[in-house]
Amino acid sequence: MMFNWLSVITGFFYAVLGIVVIIYKFFVVQLEPNIAYPLGAILIGYGIFRVFRAIKKIRDSRYEE
Repeated sequence: MMFNWLSVITGFFYAVLGIVVIIYKFFVVQLEPNIAYPLGAILIGYGIFRVFRAIKKIRDSRYEE
């Protein structure tokens, strides 16, 4: 159960990291806009995916009890 909540938090941080990459165009090194925007979008998408997957697992585990 704790892993699912950590997954929600991790997904949230991935989405925030994606927003930061898009705004500052920086991810370990300075990025060009044509690299920063797709990378940011991928990070945001992956973060949202992790959050929804974790929420689904949390709901499923509650119904099993």
